[in-house]
Amino acid sequence: MAAVDTAVLADWVSRFGAAVTEKRDWLTELDSAIGDADHGANMARGMGAVSEKLAAGTPATVDELLKTVGMTLVSSVGGASGPLYGTFFLRMGMASGAVTELDGPALGASLRAGLDGIVARGKAEAGDKTMYDAMAPAVDAFDAALAAGSSLSDAVAAASDAAASGRDATLALVARKGRASYLGERSAGHLDPGSASTAILFESLAAAVVGNA
Repeated sequence: MAAVDTAVLADWVSRFGAAVTEKRDWLTELDSAIGDADHGANMARGMGAVSEKLAAGTPATVDELLKTVGMTLVSSVGGASGPLYGTFFLRMGMASGAVTELDGPALGASLRAGLDGIVARGKAEAGDKTMYDAMAPAVDAFDAALAAGSSLSDAVAAASDAAASGRDATLALVARKGRASYLGERSAGHLDPGSASTAILFESLAAAVVGNA
């Protein structure tokens, strides 16, 4: 596969929604240790709303699809996750433009724009114990794989692996952002729930690309 079209991207969103719904209790359990105990429920509700929105049909262009996902998340998800994930998809859509598919470099630029949007909204940095700690390594790994000549399928697999490693690395971190930061040293020893859902996001992307190859 040399490019992802709107059908593949819609499949990505669908797989992500199914996965966070399946793992809702686990995500909420992670959040109950260091947050508001609502991350799983919020993500499942938001992606359920996205699924309902897209049930009428997949938008014709990439930007329209991703912006629809982003706006739905912003309007339907409480807490920090709605604005952050919503911004991610909105910025992806803005960077993509009114096209029907994205090749590897274009997908990389879109993912990078989504990451930049999260940084702009959440002000997170590496080591803060947030979703950034999974997303930034994933986007970097995707770009590095493409630069090394990897296929699009291999690049999204590399991104998924990097996101999972970034998630696991949050276990030892002391939170410096969000509700978890109130716990100080006690936040160490717990996975960050945002990084956990971010790993699911990239795992779902890899599955969609491979599944539609």
